[in-house]
Formats: sequence, structure tokens, C-alpha cells
Amino acid sequence: YHTFQPLLYQVATAGLEPDSIAGPLRKVFDDEPNFFFRMANVDSISPDENMVNTDIGRIRYDHLIIATGTKTNYFGNKSIEELAFPLKQVPQALNLRSHILQNMERAVTSKDEKEIDRLTNFVIVGGGPTGVEVAGAFGELKVHVLPKDYPELDFDENMHIYLVEGLERLLPSMSEKAGSRAQHDLEERFKVNVKLGTMVE
Repeated sequence: YHTFQPLLYQVATAGLEPDSIAGPLRKVFDDEPNFFFRMANVDSISPDENMVNTDIGRIRYDHLIIATGTKTNYFGNKSIEELAFPLKQVPQALNLRSHILQNMERAVTSKDEKEIDRLTNFVIVGGGPTGVEVAGAFGELKVHVLPKDYPELDFDENMHIYLVEGLERLLPSMSEKAGSRAQHDLEERFKVNVKLGTMVE
């Protein structure tokens, strides 16, 4: 699938359905007569033979472009890699969405305040564009969506959203003004707890 990754956070927070941001590659190239799509794992490349060796056989090429995509950087922290929810692919976004909604379903039937807190508190790690967007989308869920779906829960009291960033400001790849505006909006509009200069261990 060709996936528009900047909107994965909307899928994760139930703002969009997956087919709104992802479409089959075969459909993208419907009108191209000399295009063939093969889904396979690449085992090795033989440049002397102009050949890609895959788990479905060998594929000859004239020109080879390697576009490896992206994956979440856990900065070598294996425990985070095992326990956190990455957000780079549609299935990962759906896993996160399912986790959020399952937690709400469990919280609404629990009588234990500590358990309700555990189920409704969320920590987003990384104050770059994706982290800020996810935190904002969680804030919108908290303010506008979840109270209607789960009126038995007190979202002001129970649901807390944390955005943790190792550097001293949000959106470090953008202007200082953009970072400070994002922090202001997250804190004021959605009551997101922004933790700067904080490393996750």
C-alpha cells in the first residue's frame, strides 16, 4: 500500500479510516503498461548479474532503486521497543486505536480508581511533529469524543495525557515560535502535560 504517513495519527485516534490514507500500489499504476508489482522479501542483490534474489525467485533489473522506507528509532532501548506502540504503518495505527478503545471499555466497567487511572493515562514519547500531532489528537479525543461515548467516566479527573521530549522544546526541527505555540496550544486547549528535557529510561 502507498500510505500517507503524516495522517497515521488520525487513524490511530479514530479520526480517519485506513482507506482514507492508504491505497493499493497496484491501483496507483493501473494505467502503466510496463509496470509489474511483486511483494517479496529481498534476500540479496547480485549487481554483477543485475539480479535481485527474493523469496519468490530472482528478478532481473536494468536500474535498481532501493527505497527502504522508515522504522521507529528506539535509540537502542530494547525495553521500549518491546513495550511501546510504534506509529509508522497502518496496522500499527490500528493496534494503537484498538488498545485505546479496549482500555476505555475496561475502564468504564472498573470500580477501582487506580485501575481506571492506569487504563486512561497515556504517554507519548517524542516532541517532534508526530508526537505533537498524536498528543493533540489524544486531547481532542479527551475533550470532544470520549466523554460522549463514555459518559460514566470523568475525563477531567481520570484521563491524563503526557508528552515527553528529551530536548528543551517541542518541534526542534522547526522554528522556536512553532515549538512554543504547539506547547501553548497542547497545554491550554487539551491539558496535555508537556515534559521537556526529560529522557525515557
